[in-house]
Amino acid sequence: MKFMKIGTKPDTFYTEEATRTVISDIPSDLTIRINNVCFLLHKIPLVPKCGLLQRLCSDADDSDIVTIDLHDVPGGEDAFELCAKFCYGITINLGAHNFVPAFCAAKFLRMTESIEKGNFVLKLEAFFNSCILEGWKDSIVALQTTIKLPEWSENLGIIRRCIDSIVEKILTPTSKVSWSYTYTRPGYIKKQHQSVPKDWWTEDVSDLDIDLFRCIITAVRSTYIPPPQLIGEALHVYACRWLPDTTKSRPLHSSGSQTEESREKSRRILESIVSMIPSDRGSVSIGFLLKLLSIANYLGASPVTKTELIRKAGLQFEEATLNDMLFPSQLPTDQHFYDIDLVAAVLESYLVLWRRQSPLPTENSHMVRSIRKIGKLIDSYLQVVARDVNMPISKLVSLAEALPDVAREDHDGLYKAINIYLKEHPDVSKADKKRMCRMLDCQKLSPEVRAHAVKNERLPLRTVVQVLFFDQESGSRSTTHKPESITKARQAPIEAEAKEECDKKVQHEGTKSSSRVTETSEREIQKRMEAKMVRGDSEKGKERKGETNSTAKVMEPKQVFQRRSSR
Repeated sequence: MKFMKIGTKPDTFYTEEATRTVISDIPSDLTIRINNVCFLLHKIPLVPKCGLLQRLCSDADDSDIVTIDLHDVPGGEDAFELCAKFCYGITINLGAHNFVPAFCAAKFLRMTESIEKGNFVLKLEAFFNSCILEGWKDSIVALQTTIKLPEWSENLGIIRRCIDSIVEKILTPTSKVSWSYTYTRPGYIKKQHQSVPKDWWTEDVSDLDIDLFRCIITAVRSTYIPPPQLIGEALHVYACRWLPDTTKSRPLHSSGSQTEESREKSRRILESIVSMIPSDRGSVSIGFLLKLLSIANYLGASPVTKTELIRKAGLQFEEATLNDMLFPSQLPTDQHFYDIDLVAAVLESYLVLWRRQSPLPTENSHMVRSIRKIGKLIDSYLQVVARDVNMPISKLVSLAEALPDVAREDHDGLYKAINIYLKEHPDVSKADKKRMCRMLDCQKLSPEVRAHAVKNERLPLRTVVQVLFFDQESGSRSTTHKPESITKARQAPIEAEAKEECDKKVQHEGTKSSSRVTETSEREIQKRMEAKMVRGDSEKGKERKGETNSTAKVMEPKQVFQRRSSR
């Protein structure tokens, strides 16, 4: 950054409480009051350089002590002191950080060439044109300081000229960028990279206030058509700079965690960022969209902002990874950690688009591949959130059931999620267990998973029976090569009859000993299933003269039943 030094005399200003005085043998004859500060100065040398003071002191004699109120001077007492020191010839250092208030105050005091040659305004304008506007970071710092004096800066053209200078440098080909810039991306070392990255400017621009940042982005997009990903990267850098991080831990919802004023400022920033996201798909990543949605939940953003984020995220949900979805819940009423409602909302948005584009998908179509990729992603997510000891079973089931049947080629991932949930929640009721396991399609379980399920004592007995049926059916097909329809026709009456007799027994026993009846019914299912399976397979075995092998295969599930009953 560049600085300008004006004046040669040492600083003789000193401050005592709310009074600022110049050390001098000459008594003060000019009192300037600005807000709560009182300056005890001299008409000479101030009045000859300030057209405003000349007019205000025109009616006073040279010997009179004049008191003037300048409460509306832009920049306040500090900006006025810079102008006063210039008049006294005291050394002052000017830079991008204090140029704007000094320039506005000098204009207010009319320190122009028409009043005296070589006056303050002329020197400030020369410094502005030759140093601040020519520098990259100087222009950004000067533009940022205009937020304290927006009207003066706008009227004097400071904002417009700073924005033009910044945009001109952003549009400069990267091969011609020779000025210093900030770029602290992980893994990037300037000395090791000869070429300038295309997004070299995003980090420095993120220091600006959101309204000024919007002006820069708007000017860049209106001047030429930049790649949407470049604008998206600028928005991502700005969001990381100013918005709270909700990815690492669950924010505290206490009054001291974030004041309402700061929350309102963050909401305004969030809504501005969302409105600036290019409409092009892929301009920002799905991870960034989900992060913004999590922040929106935390800040209590408007429904319009949340809906827009959900819509955009639904368009790109196929690109998501598991880590992109692991956000803590932002509702203080939620006991569970993970924000499963966020994922469910985005999934629903994706499914609306999917159904609209592919009413009757074919097996090898892109839409089928897309939904199956989502299916694997959701099952992986379910396996993570199932470990949350406070996760309600209703939310887990609701998310799992939201996917259409075509989304899962197999149910191995779903089985793993259910098993994890039952392991982490040992107190789950039988009704809830059955509710979860009702989602499983045993025909879509791999042989390895079926083998695990048969021995899994956490599963309801009815689920184990179904697994055994399909395992038995699979074994029969592998040895006899009979059509699948025959096996299903044989299996269905057995299961239906066992269930019907079990239900009759439950109704007969009554409600007073419901738990005992349930256990009895399960034993009935077991016994009758074993008997019918043994009888059916024996008869079939005799017909094909392979009774020994058939009986051995049927007795295998019987041994499993006996082991579970003994326990």
